[in-house]
Amino acid sequence: MDTYKTIESPAEGLYKEQGSKFLAFAYPVDTTEAVKLLVEAKRKEFHDARHVCYAYMLGPERTEFRSNDDGEPSGTAGRPILGQINSNQLSNILIIVVRYFGGILLGTSGLITAYKAAAAEAITASIIVDCLIESNYVINFTYEQMNAVMRVMKENQLNIVSQEQALECKLIFSVRQSLESLVCERLSKLESVKVEKIG
Repeated sequence: MDTYKTIESPAEGLYKEQGSKFLAFAYPVDTTEAVKLLVEAKRKEFHDARHVCYAYMLGPERTEFRSNDDGEPSGTAGRPILGQINSNQLSNILIIVVRYFGGILLGTSGLITAYKAAAAEAITASIIVDCLIESNYVINFTYEQMNAVMRVMKENQLNIVSQEQALECKLIFSVRQSLESLVCERLSKLESVKVEKIG
């Protein structure tokens, strides 16, 4: 898989149940630092709310994730939010649900339904996009090898990020995950060509 799904920009959703209001906010995020800042900002903005619960998923492989119930009964808030992220196969996303208590207890199943529905509303309001998983490489080669190197770039539709030409040439390119080994193998076979991964 060369791609993963995420959301293009922040989006909001709202769910009401028995007087309680569940305000949902979805954000595209890349790091846990970004998650912390956004959660703190929402806690300050909605300082009078009863609960500020959230869940996030990070990385193209969707291996880094966490959910938080913020005082709601265990598993009734963060996990249903995370469940919506999973069922839509999203990554690099944070969903925060702010609850204003309406005076009537919803019970465990009621809470699960409410947090799930609020998160679903925010996802429905989002524009979902496919992101390409790419790695960057730097390649050093002699001017004589320019045509051979450029042929590999063109045939594999590689994106050239930057290029320096002199007696020694330097080129930075990005390659999608599925083509990585093939492209590196082809370039490494060229005489006096050095390929190195940079990120």
